[in-house]
Amino acid sequence: QGQLVESGGGLVQAGGSLRLSCACSGRTCDSFLMAWFHEAPGEERKFVAAITKPGTTYYGDSRKGRFTISRDIAENTVLLQMDNLKPEDTGVYYCAASRRGGTFYFQSTFNDWGQGTQVTVSS
Repeated sequence: QGQLVESGGGLVQAGGSLRLSCACSGRTCDSFLMAWFHEAPGEERKFVAAITKPGTTYYGDSRKGRFTISRDIAENTVLLQMDNLKPEDTGVYYCAASRRGGTFYFQSTFNDWGQGTQVTVSS
């Protein structure tokens, strides 16, 4: 089957940076579309960024210019570089994989999900 494992979360001050990593295994590594979603406390999970296997990227409006998604197919990882972090970026970040692709900001597009990694941004 395969799985996704996120890492890199932690506590950071506003204006700081973090780099999240998502390691895939098994058939999840063949996924056409990989993405990150964010779940703030008490809110629904929302789209952050996505990348296709050829390297096309998509970003949610609030993160454009601050976050960068990249994919290392040889290393079976997807990275999310987060710069100029804000307190509203606090929450759990989930990695997701879609084997066939689709509408990138819909959760239903994605077949596999990681367990999430906590990011806390202090003001």
